[in-house]
Amino acid sequence: MAKASKKAQKYVYSFGNKKADGNGSMKPLLGGKGANLAEMTRIGLPVPPGFTITTEVCTYYYDNKRTYPKVMQAQVEAGVANMEKILGKKFGDMEKPLLVAVRSGARDSMPGMMDTILNLGLNDQTVQALEKASGNPRFAWDCYRRFIQMYGDVVMGVQKSPDEDHEPFETVIEGLKAELFSGNRHVEDTKIDANGLKELVKRFKALVKERTGKEFPTNPWDQLKGAVGAVFGSWMNDRAMVYRRKYGIPTEWGTAVNVQAMVFGNTGTNSGSGVAFTRDPASGEKVFYGEFLMNAQGEDVVAGVRTPEPVAKLKAEQPKAFAELELVRKTLESHFKDMQDFEFTIEDGKLFMLQTRNGKRTGLAAVRIAVEMVKEKLINWETAITRVPAEQLDQVLAPIFDRAAVKSAKVIAKGLPAGPGAATGRIYFNADRSVQAAHAGEKVLLVRVETSPEDLRGMIAAEGILTARGGVSSHAALVARQMGKVCVCGASALHVDYGAKTLEVGGQTFKEGDFLSIDGTLGEVYAGEIKTAASEVVQVLVEKSLAPKDSQTYLNFAQLMTWCTKATRMTVRTNADSPSQAANAVAFGATGIGLCRTEHMFFEGNRIDAMREMILAENTADRKKALAKLLPYQRDDFAGIFRELKGLPATIRFLDPPLHEFLPHEDAAIRDLSKKLGVSADKISKRVSELHEFNPMLGHRGCRLGIAYPEISEMQARAVFEAAADVQKSGIKVKPEIMIPLVGFPKELQNQLEVVHQVAAEVAKEKKTKLTYLVGTMIEIPRAALVADEIAKDAQFFSFGTNDLTQTTLGMSRDDSGSFLPKYQEMEIVKKNPFASVDQSGVGKLMQMAVELGRKTRPDIKLGICGEHGGDPDSVKFCHRIGLSYVSCSPFRVPVARLAAAQAALEGAKKK
Repeated sequence: MAKASKKAQKYVYSFGNKKADGNGSMKPLLGGKGANLAEMTRIGLPVPPGFTITTEVCTYYYDNKRTYPKVMQAQVEAGVANMEKILGKKFGDMEKPLLVAVRSGARDSMPGMMDTILNLGLNDQTVQALEKASGNPRFAWDCYRRFIQMYGDVVMGVQKSPDEDHEPFETVIEGLKAELFSGNRHVEDTKIDANGLKELVKRFKALVKERTGKEFPTNPWDQLKGAVGAVFGSWMNDRAMVYRRKYGIPTEWGTAVNVQAMVFGNTGTNSGSGVAFTRDPASGEKVFYGEFLMNAQGEDVVAGVRTPEPVAKLKAEQPKAFAELELVRKTLESHFKDMQDFEFTIEDGKLFMLQTRNGKRTGLAAVRIAVEMVKEKLINWETAITRVPAEQLDQVLAPIFDRAAVKSAKVIAKGLPAGPGAATGRIYFNADRSVQAAHAGEKVLLVRVETSPEDLRGMIAAEGILTARGGVSSHAALVARQMGKVCVCGASALHVDYGAKTLEVGGQTFKEGDFLSIDGTLGEVYAGEIKTAASEVVQVLVEKSLAPKDSQTYLNFAQLMTWCTKATRMTVRTNADSPSQAANAVAFGATGIGLCRTEHMFFEGNRIDAMREMILAENTADRKKALAKLLPYQRDDFAGIFRELKGLPATIRFLDPPLHEFLPHEDAAIRDLSKKLGVSADKISKRVSELHEFNPMLGHRGCRLGIAYPEISEMQARAVFEAAADVQKSGIKVKPEIMIPLVGFPKELQNQLEVVHQVAAEVAKEKKTKLTYLVGTMIEIPRAALVADEIAKDAQFFSFGTNDLTQTTLGMSRDDSGSFLPKYQEMEIVKKNPFASVDQSGVGKLMQMAVELGRKTRPDIKLGICGEHGGDPDSVKFCHRIGLSYVSCSPFRVPVARLAAAQAALEGAKKK
């Protein structure tokens, strides 16, 4: 009996005529676009037929020298045949030609970062068939010139050289317009008639031959092969890699390729294309939001070449199509249960759906949409928590313009509000110069006629983005919303001259480097620099200058935070060194202080002089005299912090940095200190020299200071316990947690414990009170993690100091890694900046080891993290997974960490 033949792996998934091989749950395989095209087809929406080539092919393509699996070609041919059967057309046919669009489709949306080719299948013969079938010569030749332009750029590499100001194809178009319209290069493309477009096709082909040395391909199958390869190839283009690095999209995911039958929005005034959102992606308001262009293909809408009309106006121009779109809008939200961003085309009055995806939105919109969808019973509160990217909460806390300052400012132009918030900065007209200026410390506004994916680096560097053309679904708006950048689009009064590096508006001329300000909530542009003010949430919680009932933004935020509290296992503390910082953090929901850096308290006013006096002392008695001057300062600070905490715990780290950081190093500063303290300048200089260390980070600091000079630890312990005793007397509970830094040997901690316990006993006796406190350590050097079981015999808590733990584990200086770390990220030696997000496979393993060893010795040990990673959402989720009790971060990152912790808890519960 013959063996059954092995079934070939499926690489091509077809959809069309209400049937689909795939569905919306298959995003890892079909990409977001392909999965949603299949899903829309299955629920009966009008989707042109097509097929998706899977992300597995992308992986194969790069693993096998840019070749394809042998069985793929037959599956592609079957996919084309299925489209032909549904539509009654033939690929390459001279009478009824099937034309297709070839688009990318990664698992996560990457708008504009990869390549697209429309109208594929046209050549000198099929364009005539299209002309005959449509009865519209202009439409047919417009499609053909668009195809040559896209294919020539994307597949054949006809690109701008460094000495050119415009794209080569655009230069050809402008040249023809000048000939046709008496020197006017700026008329709209729609004014060029069929004969003009035929001439454009001829010139485009000549340009392709001149730039590439190759003839433009005429065989549709060759065209398709080239287009598919170009889309897979664009997965590794520069802008796609920059985008993936920014948003943490793994390279190994790859992209799918979607091949779909063309429908045409450029057949005349009864046709059009648009992009719409089921809600406003900038504010979150439940309104039909978007825009369209009549007699245009979809690329015209997003490219910003023509400023489109708001989608609401479509009701007057195409009432039937508008009514269908309203129904589609409701169907999409009801089915996908999230705000959708969709593309549509109207061909001779008939509606077609080309794409849907979960819409990119601002932080403000994300919170509002999540809260309102719970009220509408579309989703539950747990789902609402997962719908807001934690890092986007920063946008909810971002500044707005100061009301008084903006009243006196002059509005010089108005555009479309595409990214809410306030931004002020120096204007730059070029992405590279924007990056350079931002690196030099300037606040930058990137100003463009319209942005393109090539501007991505400049957009990342800028505080805000301003364009003269384009609408709310243009590239600038879409990317700005996702990044949380302030953005105003389509400010048509602006006249940008790239060559002269100037911007003209209302009779005023602004040069590159001049200040402008933009309000992305109102779409307004102002001359000069305008003072900003705190966000509404900060005005309610911190400044108390706005009543909660007067801010819907605050009420939505508060509701989200309430849900987070219900979901969270791991709590969030703050890194705070003053009563005001503690108060701010508690207002944001912090459950205590995870790191109080006591050395920060020594720099204010006269305190630094007493600190320097202590360092310059030549014997213990003199050091104690100087420390006695510091004691009341520290005691008062701790008392203020304890009062603000109202019974919440405070982890107080004893002195950590090396002593040289407190002394002046410049001659003039040394002379000033000499006069103040009555100590000779030579003596100060000598002490500075004695304290000099070749590698201070690994030198005489942390617990090593307390061991060498126990009187320092004694003073700090006394300040903590006296403050605790005083505040307790007023009826406020106090929970100090003393943290000994830089412990690597158990005996180091034991030494400092003796000091702390002795002082605690003395203060309790003097004040006639009982003191409750914990003593623990910071795990910030690898040895501490490796011997955590031994250290836990004496430590009641561990707090991971991931800043130093990362430096000592990786052998990288946080301050010096800037010279090579960006290159490491580009080469994906490291996927993320390890000083911003925990290196989970290296530093993270040490943390996990310390957790397991610590709990083995002391099951009830309290575990936290207080490095800057405590405010990074991915790091917070990692801390949840390894079982930490809390994370600690800066006050204004507390909401971000709270949301990330809640999301981690929900993700963990889902996996069980």
